[in-house]
This record gives sequence, structure tokens and C-alpha cells, in this order.
Amino acid sequence: MTHLMKIFSALTVFLIAASFAQAKEKPVELQVGDMAPQFAGLSDQNEEWNSKDHQGKKIYVVYFYPADMTPGCTIQACSYRDAVAGLERDDVEVIGISGDAVENHQHFKNEYQLNFTLLADPDGKIAKAFGVKTGSGGSIERKIQGKKITLERGVTAKRWTFVIDKNWKIAHKDTKVNALKDSETVLKVVEGLK
Repeated sequence: MTHLMKIFSALTVFLIAASFAQAKEKPVELQVGDMAPQFAGLSDQNEEWNSKDHQGKKIYVVYFYPADMTPGCTIQACSYRDAVAGLERDDVEVIGISGDAVENHQHFKNEYQLNFTLLADPDGKIAKAFGVKTGSGGSIERKIQGKKITLERGVTAKRWTFVIDKNWKIAHKDTKVNALKDSETVLKVVEGLK
């Protein structure tokens, strides 16, 4: 009987530990009105970008995308490039985030003259803080300035967009982003935040 009690006790401890671990790993589910998470990452300039240094100064459009130099992501990025160029206000900043390395972001930004910050999130830490789903990373080959280059990414994030107001609250969340129309949708949200 004592041996059976020990097995039962061990099994109970294991099940309790497993349930705590599962509760700890529950994904973040941000809603409009929630405080946005703090986040930091290396920018396309290979410099640390930390939200704590920017909070409360501007409205931030934070968009997650799968990979640099791919068709849908290029359409979305160029759409934001054009929207930023046409903005008649200076209190809005766009930040694109993917699992790509800083070097990939540099190629992407130069190739398409992108006028906003790209953050590297190769381990998916920023995506996780926002509740954005990620899959395994990968690599693609592209010809850039006449050279064949392999672009590696640590994770592949889903295409999600957030708008964070000056109070650092989520003002908009889109988990079914249309790459072509994303910037148009976001600009309407931003205009409502005057």
C-alpha cells in the first residue's frame, strides 16, 4: 500500500506541475483598450529600439509580417511607405516586425526605399508579447543588386497589425490583415485618434 501511495503522490505532483506549466504558457490575447506590451529589438540600423524610450510621444502602428522580400510582405511594406510619405502629421510612427535578421531588414529597406523602422524578432519574443502566432523560420534566396543572397529568418510571424495610442493602449487590432489595404485601414483608425 505504501508503494502505491508513493506512486499516487508522485503522479499528483506531476499533474499539478504540468497544469501550472500549461497555465504559464497560455498565449497573450490583447484586446482593444488593453495596455500594449513593452518591447525591444534591434532595428534595421542595428541599434536597440525600446518602446520605453518612445511611449507617450506618438501613435505607433506596429505591424507583424511573415518575411522580408516576399510578395505579400513587399506589397504591405510599400503601401506603408507611401502612406507614411503622404501623412500630414508627425505624431505617427510605423514599425514593421518580422523574424528576419537585421541584415535582411537592411536589404529590404534599401531595395524598396522604406521610410520606417523594421525590427528584427528572430526568436519571436516580440510577437509572443503581442499574442501573434509564429511558425518555424526559413530561408529564401533573392537577387539583390546583382548578387544572389540567402535571407534567413528565425520565426515566421502571422500578419497582424496593432495601433497603439499615446496612452500606450491598443486602439486597433487586426488579425486578418489584407496586405494591400492594411495601411489604408490603419490611417482611418489614426485619423480617429486626433
